[in-house]
Amino acid sequence: MKKDVKGLKRIVAIVLVAILIIGTLVSSVTVVDAGHTGVVVTLGKVNEGVLQEGMHFKVPFVQQVVKIDNRIVKLEVDTEAFSKDLQTVATTLAINYRVDTSKSYSIYKNIGANYEAVLVIPAVNEVLKAITAKYTAEESVTNRALISDGLIEGLNEKLNSIGLYVTDVNIINFDFSEAFITAIEEKQVAQQKLLKAETEKQTAITNAEAEAETTRIKAEADAAANKVLSESLTEQIIEYNKVEKWNGELPQVTGGADPIISLEK
Repeated sequence: MKKDVKGLKRIVAIVLVAILIIGTLVSSVTVVDAGHTGVVVTLGKVNEGVLQEGMHFKVPFVQQVVKIDNRIVKLEVDTEAFSKDLQTVATTLAINYRVDTSKSYSIYKNIGANYEAVLVIPAVNEVLKAITAKYTAEESVTNRALISDGLIEGLNEKLNSIGLYVTDVNIINFDFSEAFITAIEEKQVAQQKLLKAETEKQTAITNAEAEAETTRIKAEADAAANKVLSESLTEQIIEYNKVEKWNGELPQVTGGADPIISLEK
């Protein structure tokens, strides 16, 4: 019986040693995935430099490797700002940014893994407020591209030195108060009515000018025809026309008791 107990203890000890050895070996190796860098932390201290993608060895139970995603990350931000005409502009933005691989360790050391909430989102809010204050609410809608470009430039000015790079900003939505939307709709209706009135006025003017031009051309044509006709009427032609129109009967004119016969040449 004692031999069996001793044998069991020996087996348990061997298993524990094997587990310890395997655990030590496993904790000695770390794999950094593609598109990531590894920040090495030794007993709570962040080491300078980063581990590139691939397999690396580390001191077991002493060193820890924090994986930082260096791919382009999409961040969606809902925020509010005031326009130049003091309208509240509720905005939804899609921000694409990435972490510079060489700055991964400093970002983690100085800010921590929650750098998006600590740095990126506050920067987006600050830059957006500065840009929308330059435009009226209506101009914000028609100048989306300018605002997007301004956000990219402003955010990179604030974040590049830290190691964060904004690659693209898309304005998903601008939303305004109901009163402002109603005012815009009324303005558009008024502009459409004005445009219709101007079009009708221009059409009437064009028609009147065309009619006047037609009358002028006709008058000029008639005058030219009359001039040609008057210039072509000679004495012989007039006499010939008289003869052509005569029916052969002599006109008789009666006056008093004696008949008067006259023949007009």
